[in-house]
Amino acid sequence: MTETDQRPEAPLQSGMVADAIPANWVDSHAPAKTRPYLRLSRADRPVGTWLLLLPCWWGLFLGAAAEPDLAGWWTLWLFVASAVGAFLMRGAGCTWNDVTDRDIDDKVARTRSRPIPSGQVTVRQALVWMGAQMAIAALILFTFNWLSIGLGLLSLGLVAIYPFAKRFTWWPQIFLGLAFNWGAVLLWTAQTGALGLPPVFLYLAGICWTLFYDTIYAHQDREDDALIGVKSTARLFGDQTETWLRGFLVAAVVLMSLAIIYALAPLADPLKMSLGLAGAWALGLHMNWQLSKLDIDDTEKCLRLFRSNRDAGLLAALFLAIAIFV
Repeated sequence: MTETDQRPEAPLQSGMVADAIPANWVDSHAPAKTRPYLRLSRADRPVGTWLLLLPCWWGLFLGAAAEPDLAGWWTLWLFVASAVGAFLMRGAGCTWNDVTDRDIDDKVARTRSRPIPSGQVTVRQALVWMGAQMAIAALILFTFNWLSIGLGLLSLGLVAIYPFAKRFTWWPQIFLGLAFNWGAVLLWTAQTGALGLPPVFLYLAGICWTLFYDTIYAHQDREDDALIGVKSTARLFGDQTETWLRGFLVAAVVLMSLAIIYALAPLADPLKMSLGLAGAWALGLHMNWQLSKLDIDDTEKCLRLFRSNRDAGLLAALFLAIAIFV
């Protein structure tokens, strides 16, 4: 089976999920009894964890660069904690998504092989698994400062609402963006101890980035979504998708640039500022490359381009990380 083989019968025979990465560690090495739960958490499809984690690192690195006196061992702990927390909360969120979508997933070719519609896991087992992941993530969150803990708890409302958004709005990708980029504000606050304009601009930039990549992703299911009445920006934009995506690209770069300018201008350090802004432009250049390759009618290409956003987000994170040390 190839990376983008979406024939439902192939994954159902082995328990694999249709859009899992070939030879992924879950299906290749994890103990058999754990595989359905790890599939619920999308551990066999790790790009989502990266897309949740990278805005956390943006906020953390920008905060450390803006206040270099606060950068140190605490920053290193936040770096590790956000990675573990992103894995756990992405897993919990995906489990909740599969619970709420169980009556939709069995009607879509790409999703009917998921653990709940394929019968690998019951709804009750899925809810217990979700609770376990959230409990461990809470232990990590409670090591942060009080303001960050409060922000972390507030994010649960966004996570709870997102799976239902496609039932009542053509813009469910906005709700995904609100949830997936909350870490930019959370980790900035955990690093600096305060809120401000920079994390707000960074959060908005991340939402535009999410609108960009998740619209590409949603084009895989455009026909099935139309049949069952599920809404998405892919269906809304249709043949105008490229125009909309270019707008999200520009907005993401401008908003990230504003975050960096507001955060680093008080330091009056041209090199640090240049490195930070290079991160925003590197993100934009990668997004522009994706647009040059996009074919909304080619589901395999849509999936590959969606996954490539890990690299796009890492480029921004890398430049912001370097800016800490100059």
